This record gives sequence, C-alpha cells and structure tokens, in this order.
Amino acid sequence: MKQGLLWFDDDAKRDLAQKVGLAAQYYCQKFGRRPNTCYVHPSVLPETAQKIDGVRITTLPSILKHHFWVGEEEREH
Repeated sequence: MKQGLLWFDDDAKRDLAQKVGLAAQYYCQKFGRRPNTCYVHPSVLPETAQKIDGVRITTLPSILKHHFWVGEEEREH
C-alpha cells in the first residue's frame, strides 16, 4: 500500500465492523476515495482474512493493537 491512514480506536463498545467502518469513512472524507484494505494486529482477527463493507481485513504483525491501517491496495492485473 503506497498511501494509507493509520486509525486508532480502543473503544470496547464498538466491534470490528464498526471500527473499520469509521476508519473507512474518514479515509473517504480525507482522500475522496473508498479504501479497499485494512490491516489489523493478528489478535484482532484470529481467523483468515475477511471483508467488511467491501474492505478486505487482513493481519499484519507490525500493526499495534487498536490500530487500523486503511488504504488502497493496488489491484493485481
């Protein structure tokens, strides 16, 4: 990902979908485009990658807990 937005959300009242949704909404407001990828800490998503509202959620060990790195992953041709 060449450009992304690091979002912090440690609110225990929100679930993963809500947190990703808020991060994606802010990314869209800031950059005028919808993100297609969100990287999270492996403890947040113990299963395989999934999609939430068109945003692919996947893990990356270098992402800190409660942080969400949203952006646009270049599509494979």
